[in-house]
Amino acid sequence: MAWTFNSPMATLSDAPTVKNAEQLWERESLGGLTEDNNPIPVPVVWLVFLTVCTAFCVTFPLWGQRPTAALYEPFVNAMSDPSVMAAKDDAQAIQAIYKLVPDTSSKDTLIARHPLSMDQLRQIAPQIKALEARPHIDLKDYTVVGENVVLANFEGNYRPDGTRIRQQPWWDKGYTIDVFYLSAFFLGVFLVVKRLPPTDWQPRHH
Repeated sequence: MAWTFNSPMATLSDAPTVKNAEQLWERESLGGLTEDNNPIPVPVVWLVFLTVCTAFCVTFPLWGQRPTAALYEPFVNAMSDPSVMAAKDDAQAIQAIYKLVPDTSSKDTLIARHPLSMDQLRQIAPQIKALEARPHIDLKDYTVVGENVVLANFEGNYRPDGTRIRQQPWWDKGYTIDVFYLSAFFLGVFLVVKRLPPTDWQPRHH
């Protein structure tokens, strides 16, 4: 089972390992099926590459994007409006809040992905108002996780006042971890395939 990197595009196995694999391949009946030792077709490789690129482009920048306290700040502040207070039920109250919040069109995607009910607004409202009362606080540095408003786990540059930017960068909406897992997946597939005998050898199937 030794590894060799003399010709990694052909095989990563040494000669004894390749010989044992060839003997096992020809000895195994595979339930009456035959399996040749052909390389992965180039069109298939390009199709997988195109699929990955298309998925990244179509979803940008949605993957991993998290709602911040700043997103819901106008909703919390609108809860004290008389029209909201006079609402008959929570459904009518949330509709009134949406009418009061300005410029929701530019945030429709985030709001649609992370909607909040009146009960959830009531839970996060005291936390957001407490943050508003603190000096030098940027609500974009805080993430809404369920019913809690927590400091985001990002660590960016430092501001002139010494505080650290805790905001998700525009280029990282979950793509960093996606690239990591995709790279690990493709590397794993490459290692598995290249441990097989070189594709210039074909089993005889008895």
